[in-house]
Amino acid sequence: MARTPGRTWAGTFTYSAAELVEPRSIEEVSEVMARSELVRLLGSRHSFNRIADTTGTLVNLGRLPAEVEVDSDRHTVRASAGLTYGELGARVQDQGWALHTMASLPHITVGGAISTDTHGSGDGIGSLADGVSAVELVTTEGEHVRLERGERDFGGAVVSLGMLGAVLTLEMDVEVGYDVAQTVYEGLRWDQVAADLDAVTGLGTSVSVFTDWRDPDRPTQVWVKDRVDNTDPGDPAALGLRPADGPRHMMRGGPAEHCTEQGGVPGPWLHRLPHFRMEFTPSNGAELQSEWLLPRQDAPAALDWLRGMADELAPLTQASEMRTVSGGQQWLNLAQEDCVAFHFTWHQQPEAVEALVPRIEEGLNPLGARPHWGKVFDEAALAERVDTLYPLRDRMRDLSSRLDPRGALRNDFLDRVGL
Repeated sequence: MARTPGRTWAGTFTYSAAELVEPRSIEEVSEVMARSELVRLLGSRHSFNRIADTTGTLVNLGRLPAEVEVDSDRHTVRASAGLTYGELGARVQDQGWALHTMASLPHITVGGAISTDTHGSGDGIGSLADGVSAVELVTTEGEHVRLERGERDFGGAVVSLGMLGAVLTLEMDVEVGYDVAQTVYEGLRWDQVAADLDAVTGLGTSVSVFTDWRDPDRPTQVWVKDRVDNTDPGDPAALGLRPADGPRHMMRGGPAEHCTEQGGVPGPWLHRLPHFRMEFTPSNGAELQSEWLLPRQDAPAALDWLRGMADELAPLTQASEMRTVSGGQQWLNLAQEDCVAFHFTWHQQPEAVEALVPRIEEGLNPLGARPHWGKVFDEAALAERVDTLYPLRDRMRDLSSRLDPRGALRNDFLDRVGL
């Protein structure tokens, strides 16, 4: 049944599509993919640009029968791409297993998150896409295709930006379930981060440094999520950090009860690695987002630039987060080497944010920054650098043209960024 496509998660724009289709069977997916002149796939609507938009048909796979099947011998889980990470995580956790990482928001769909290279954080921990070992999809010719890790085309299969087809199922790596303790610290200085990034990001399994740029010298909080089986934890006291005196939200005045449990209380990975609880609206809702990833060794230079912009950033920033991501193997990976990521949750002021973004990129782009595919960035500036940032872009174009020979999955966004 078709209906109007509606708006993005944050309500910042309405999709241009003539219709939204929500198939209930694989046969219906094949039919709509084959008949649609133009078509794009829609996940949880958690995008802040027009990457998922089309003037043709939008397809949401959330009404397909949910599949979650753990193979304990191969340490993999086969899962429907339309599930949210919270839904998948709960099913995996119930069977005693765990994913290798989680995004900050468990509310986002598996297919949408991996296709845009969404990530969690941690030294030596790759993005969500790095945990995918096989992709099964339906092309715009209505054909079923499976791409597996190790095959020649697999480098374009996961972080595909929706250029290959409707991803139905994924096989993902799992490991035996583990517990994590989360503690929020205060008292860090940016000078300490610039001088010894390893000491800060080595405080735990996953470390996030938050600020709102009101103080260019000090972040507001450091969230440390550490596996309880970590035999070499960091030393917060050596950095002069003190535990927060109660639960915290990363946004000033934000409801701490919306965040996953803190205070160093151990709990399952699923309930500690994300920042937000599944049952609450994550972040703020009324917002825009941007994010840039750049080589880890350039973090001090990036911090110097952003601190110099603090007076410009603070009025528009609800929260900003710095974290680390390990390099991956996908052709369109945001982290093609070990990276530091700078994320911004903006107030919902589109014109002001769009005017500020080129100023940020003026300092970050010379350092090799890659903007998150699904967030607000200077698209024309990326098009000028795309060959340098993504040297295997032509292989991605070739794979896309073979699986989508009539270009039904193309849209204006892909053209604007030079893909």
